[in-house]
Amino acid sequence: MRTLTLSRPDDWHLHLRDGPALAAVIGDTARRFARAIVMPNLDPPITTVAQALAYRARIIEALGKCGVSTAFEPLMTLYLTDHTRPAEIEAACASGVVHALKLYPAGATTHAERGVTDIAHCFDVLAVMAERGLPLLVHGEVTDAEVDVFDREAVFLDRVLAPLLTRFPHLRVVLEHVTTEQGVDFVRAAGPGVAATLTAHHLLLNRNALFQGGIRPHHYCLPVLKRERHRRALLEAATSGNPKFFLGTDSAPHARHAKEAACGCAGCYTAHAGIELYAEAFDAVGQLDRLEAFASHFGADFYRLPRNAESIRLVERATEVPPQFPYLTDDPLVPLRAGGTVAWTLEA
Repeated sequence: MRTLTLSRPDDWHLHLRDGPALAAVIGDTARRFARAIVMPNLDPPITTVAQALAYRARIIEALGKCGVSTAFEPLMTLYLTDHTRPAEIEAACASGVVHALKLYPAGATTHAERGVTDIAHCFDVLAVMAERGLPLLVHGEVTDAEVDVFDREAVFLDRVLAPLLTRFPHLRVVLEHVTTEQGVDFVRAAGPGVAATLTAHHLLLNRNALFQGGIRPHHYCLPVLKRERHRRALLEAATSGNPKFFLGTDSAPHARHAKEAACGCAGCYTAHAGIELYAEAFDAVGQLDRLEAFASHFGADFYRLPRNAESIRLVERATEVPPQFPYLTDDPLVPLRAGGTVAWTLEA
């Protein structure tokens, strides 16, 4: 039986929701990760430092009730809008708890209705972010109805991100949940201030997983799963040892009825096996020795935070995944691999 000891990892892209949903899922992340970049796309979104501080307090309160003994630090973000002002960026930098702003093109994904309609509306804010070194986290998809859903990331890179980096060459950017070989190539070719997060589900699944024996709503995420050649490009990037690529689960809980619906929500819940699934992916290509840097070092270095001193231990032992987890009253949460197994287990 193989074992793997890692510096305790961090999750650089996480959805925690709020209220009872937050209380239901926070323990899964806190058992595995020391820190997490928490997404601001609540309803209404977190657009000010004051709201971020209040949300952080709710997360800390939920942590105290979830029975996890390890320390966990939520790293807060603000939701960029057409109306965000430079003064809010200065307040974020002074807060000590807000570590980035999130760009959602309007309508791109869950609760992105209040997102940016035209990046030009944000130029004043982005200039201050570039000056202060505050990262911009990008959901990299256009929302033009004429663009095929499988091409939206590649088109975004050409239409939006490349011109933006030409205008603001010192802006620090994370292309989140990158899903295409074009995205991988873009990040590699960009300057040192551009990085990317990779999800476990995009490393493990291609778009065939959406249609195995019928429509699989719990494999539906945004950006959507892509062709096998893209999955292989992502896996090569993750295991390459390139510090521009690091772990971000994009774990996104939704109640079962919201996924199994005529118009189901996008998002995969992976926090229940948030590091174990990555171990599977790295092991599949014989690169387990590179998991620690990807999961525990590169993200901390990019965010200019200290690496974690404590460690976790994984054991190669299959763990059964329950068909569902308690979530909301009478409305459970269906995780990735529900009713199946994960090949690695986190030791208590």
